[in-house]
Amino acid sequence: MKREYDFRGARRGAVIPQKGKTRVTMYIDDDILLEFRTRADDSGRGYQTMINGALRKYLGKSRRPVDARTLRPILREELERTG
Repeated sequence: MKREYDFRGARRGAVIPQKGKTRVTMYIDDDILLEFRTRADDSGRGYQTMINGALRKYLGKSRRPVDARTLRPILREELERTG
């Protein structure tokens, strides 16, 4: 390693900028965060990805197309409710 590095032209932040994503700091209730982390551990997905999906669903901006795979669980749930 060099003994001395020149950081005069350096900038803070990620080396590779992310496109389409923005880092934010926000406060989430402990119980909500715990639930997302628990569900993420159970499903093998990241909790931040799950939170993003929940927000996207709430806003009605789902990226998944409506197809048979998406509709089957919804229809089963509705049919069970109606008896």
